[in-house]
Amino acid sequence: MNNAIRMYLPDVVGKGYRDFWNFRGRYRVVKGSRASKKSKTTALFFIYMLMKYPQANLLVVRKVFRTLKDSCYAELSWAAKRLGVDHLWDFKSSPLEAIYLPTGQKIYFRGLDDPLKVTSITVDVGCLCWMWIEEAYEITKEADFDMLDESIRGEVPGNLFKQITLTFNPWNEKHWIKKRFFDVIDPEIFARTTDYRCNEWLDESDRKVFERMKESNPRRYQVAGLGNWGIVDGLVFENWKEESFDIKAIKKNVDIKSAFGLDFGYTNDPSALFCGMVDQVSKVIYVFDELYKKGLSNEQLYTEIDSKGYRKEKITADSAEKKSIDRLYTLGLSRIKAARKGPDSIRNGIDTIQDYKIIIHPICVNFITEISNYTWDKDKFDNKLNKPIDDFNHLMDAMRYAMEDFGKGETFSFD
Repeated sequence: MNNAIRMYLPDVVGKGYRDFWNFRGRYRVVKGSRASKKSKTTALFFIYMLMKYPQANLLVVRKVFRTLKDSCYAELSWAAKRLGVDHLWDFKSSPLEAIYLPTGQKIYFRGLDDPLKVTSITVDVGCLCWMWIEEAYEITKEADFDMLDESIRGEVPGNLFKQITLTFNPWNEKHWIKKRFFDVIDPEIFARTTDYRCNEWLDESDRKVFERMKESNPRRYQVAGLGNWGIVDGLVFENWKEESFDIKAIKKNVDIKSAFGLDFGYTNDPSALFCGMVDQVSKVIYVFDELYKKGLSNEQLYTEIDSKGYRKEKITADSAEKKSIDRLYTLGLSRIKAARKGPDSIRNGIDTIQDYKIIIHPICVNFITEISNYTWDKDKFDNKLNKPIDDFNHLMDAMRYAMEDFGKGETFSFD
């Protein structure tokens, strides 16, 4: 090849993932801290390997399809550019897929919210031999993983191998992934933990974020910094379950009222919109949608809410951001209002929500992550305090704001 690209792969990929790169068993599982480059390394691996093996195809899966474009699709597109081969790839948005132009091999993107599309893939060239499940902790039911596992089946050419790669942040030690992959010894399983210290491309300011976390929030540092399993002890809300439901059918119930809450964020924290329906008679909260994104200006936040069709809904927002509330009102959220403040507002809000059963639609993956990790705080002697941790609380706060009008008495308020 006269136009061959020559490069020293470790210079492009970096260090810390040699064993991950070379493993050829069935299951390759990596939990890691933020900035541990697990997703970027995985994306680089698949672009490189697909070009190396002309009969291979890749299926990329997340629990909810709509989350793929801004995550795995973007990472794989970045990887093609990083390797200097983006001119050989066609990344299409409709349908969401990537095609290796010299051979016609494909990267398919699917969500578990449409399981039929996951199990019915027919490849045009070669065979479907590899799968990447990103944010695998979102898959709360082991049976759903079993379905995915069974979709990588059949004979492959002798120089190929079948493999499923799972990457995720280890929020919850009780997740089925720990028992299945990390608590066993099996030659078909590669299970490792990585952290930010293996990422040589972080600058000093990036590293200081983790050093500050180590001092100010050692509990969070163990998970978000070092990639250790999150120890979930003393959940604030245990009155919930994940269950699919017909949103339109629920809305027809005469006792149902809508409830929308907004918590503001930007650089480090996401803007979080809680979208629920409340049955005060049966004492049930139905969580049917969410918005959870960082880096949104007020204008972008308005556009996101409008695109979801919630512009005309009554939204109760964090009263600490009055300037943002005023701006969103001007842009078109005519029913947005500030949450009321008052003493013990967080505890009162939690007390109200604990009187309800919470049913969460499976598409609300960030809500499920937060509520399954939102615990009571502890003092330095490991005694529980009468306040929740300042973490996993963006949608939890938004839910409290949304439930303001369903509280106990006219003086009920939020902080």
